[in-house]
Amino acid sequence: MGPTYHPHTPDLPPAGGALAAALAPALRAQCADRLSDISWFRSDWQRGGASTGYATWTFDDGSKRDVVVKLPIGPVEHRFLVGLAGSAAPTPRVIAEGHEIAGYDLAWAVMERLPGSPMARTLAKEHFQELAEAAACFHKHALELCPVDKPAVEPDWEALLVKSREATKTARLNNAGHWNDLVHKTQKVLSRLLPPWLGRDTRCWRHGDLHPGNAMHRPEGSPWGPAGCILLDLAEVRAGHWVEDAIYLEHLHWSRPEALDGVKCVSLLAKARRAQGLDTSDDYPTLANIRRVLYAACAPANMRQEGSAAHLDASLQMLERLLPVVAK
Repeated sequence: MGPTYHPHTPDLPPAGGALAAALAPALRAQCADRLSDISWFRSDWQRGGASTGYATWTFDDGSKRDVVVKLPIGPVEHRFLVGLAGSAAPTPRVIAEGHEIAGYDLAWAVMERLPGSPMARTLAKEHFQELAEAAACFHKHALELCPVDKPAVEPDWEALLVKSREATKTARLNNAGHWNDLVHKTQKVLSRLLPPWLGRDTRCWRHGDLHPGNAMHRPEGSPWGPAGCILLDLAEVRAGHWVEDAIYLEHLHWSRPEALDGVKCVSLLAKARRAQGLDTSDDYPTLANIRRVLYAACAPANMRQEGSAAHLDASLQMLERLLPVVAK
C-alpha cells in the first residue's frame, strides 16, 4: 500500500528505495539521533514496497545494539508488528515506531536485528516444526491482541480457473493437454468444492506469508527476549483459516519433496495449535485437500509468481492425485 501524503505538502519525496534514503535524515532526527546511518537493502524474499535497512541504536546508558529499520510499512504490518512487540508472540521487538516522518503520513519501525540468516539458507527438517510452533503462537497472540474484525479476502476462483485454462493453450506448458483436462474437471466440480471452503472458520489472524525465508532464530542469551523462531514480514497478515498458513508453507515445497522429507505441515500446525489451546475441531483434512486442489489448479494462472517448470509439474501431480479425492 502506497503512502498517503498530507495535502498541504508541496514537494513529495521520491518513490521506491529513494524514498527511504530521502527520509532517513528526518527519521534519525525524529529518533533523537539515537539511530545511526542506515544501510538499505532488499532481501530475496521480501514482498511489498517497504525499504529495509541496518543501523545501530544508542540506548540511555550509551550501549549500542544492531537494529533493522523498515519504512514505509502498511497499516496491517504496523498494527501487528507494534501491537505484538511487547507480548510473547514470536515477532521482532520494536524499539521505536511512528505513523509520520517529516510531515508525511508514513508508518515506520525500528526493531531488533536477529543474527545470522533466514532459515531458508540452511533449511532442515526440524525447521518446519519450529515454523509450525511459531505460527500457532502467532495465531494465539494475534487473537489476544484483537479479535478478527475483517472478512477473509477470497480470490475469484472461477476467474483464476478460466485464466489457468487459457494458459494451457497459450503458454508453453509441459503436458498442456493434460493440464487443460484437469483444470476443466476442476471447473466442473468447483460448485461442490466452494461451499465447504467458503464455510470454513475464518476467525484466525494467519501470517499469510509463512515460509523459511521469513523466519530467523533469536539465540540464547539475547538481550531482546527468549530464544526461538521469530517470524518476520507481517505485511500479509489477514483473516482466514489456520490451515491456509500450513498449505501455503507446504505448497512452496511441492517441487522439492526432499526439503519436506515426509514432513506433514498441516499435522504439525494442528498439533502446535492444540498445544497453544487453540481449536482444531473442524474437518481440517478436507479443507486442506480442497486448498491444495485450488492452489494446484490455479498454478498456470499464477505463472509469473511461481511459474518454474518444476513447480508446475509438481502442481500437476498434486491436482492429478487429489482432484478425484475432493470431487467425491
